[in-house]
Amino acid sequence: MKAITFSNLHFFVGIDTHLKQWKVTIRNCGIELKTFSMNPSPDELYKYLNKHYPNGTYFVVYEAGFCGFWPQRKLTELGINCIIVNPADVPSSGKEKSAKSDPVDSRKLARELENSSLKPIYVPDLYTEQLRSLMRHRFRLSQGQTRIKNRIKMLLYNYGISFPKEHLTNSRWSGYFIHWLKSVKLSSSAGQFTLNNLIDQLEQTREHLKNVLRQLRQEAKQEDISAVINALTSVPGVAFITAMSICTEIIDIRRFKRFDELCSFVGLVPSVYSTGETEYTRGISFRHNKFLRPLLIEAAWTAVRKDPALTLRFNELIKQMSKQKAIIRIAKKLLRRIRHVWMNQDSYVKALVA
Repeated sequence: MKAITFSNLHFFVGIDTHLKQWKVTIRNCGIELKTFSMNPSPDELYKYLNKHYPNGTYFVVYEAGFCGFWPQRKLTELGINCIIVNPADVPSSGKEKSAKSDPVDSRKLARELENSSLKPIYVPDLYTEQLRSLMRHRFRLSQGQTRIKNRIKMLLYNYGISFPKEHLTNSRWSGYFIHWLKSVKLSSSAGQFTLNNLIDQLEQTREHLKNVLRQLRQEAKQEDISAVINALTSVPGVAFITAMSICTEIIDIRRFKRFDELCSFVGLVPSVYSTGETEYTRGISFRHNKFLRPLLIEAAWTAVRKDPALTLRFNELIKQMSKQKAIIRIAKKLLRRIRHVWMNQDSYVKALVA
């Protein structure tokens, strides 16, 4: 019996990924061949495709989400062309939006993959992804530390206990201040236990942050990273943590062919609504990198104090708009300078007119 072969035929596979199972749709020549459920395993998908469509060329897509990049890496190792897409960028009909389900999502992905209407997101190498995870872990620890501080403040405020004057406006809690907190006595054992427990949480979080920072500095000594970090930290407002965040989130600055693409990735572009002769600018874009945009805006506030050219530009802008809007413009200028020093491995030059 002659074996069936599908050589030179293309099969397009859309996967709706979940923890316990994948919903998979396979298409060929504009026809949906099959939609089915399977275990969340790239190896099993590879075996299924080879068994039912041997020698075919397979193209796979799934949406970015909780499962990360490992399915893409595994499928690529198996010789399957696999891309990951931003869920917000997948074209959807009104019917698909109103009747969302796992089969609908997998069919939509397979269809749009076959139509070549999907733009893949950037997939970092495994080490860089893990370094990014370490950087984001530090970000969440810092957020947790702020929450614990706020809980301590509100607890003491509720019982009418005032902070020492020197710490009323200082956001950095010194060892002396922690010692003062430990000396505070509440009237009941329950209240004292609550305060002591919060202080313990704070000290543990501070220790975790120190360990993470130590590890980040160790990682930054690698040759390919250290050159970038040295260039970025020469920019006013960009200290080590900000530089590491920029480095681990962007990863490869040259993947953005134009500066506008980089601005769009960070989220320093306006949201525009245009129809006919009417056009509205609705403020800064909702889509942004939630780690980078706040850091760049914070860095811009420092940069306007340190760089004469940016100071001058900021003063010109606040004559036309609010300071909050002006600082967004400064952040965009700062991003352009960051891009320049990164691409050229140069140190920042103050008072450089852009």
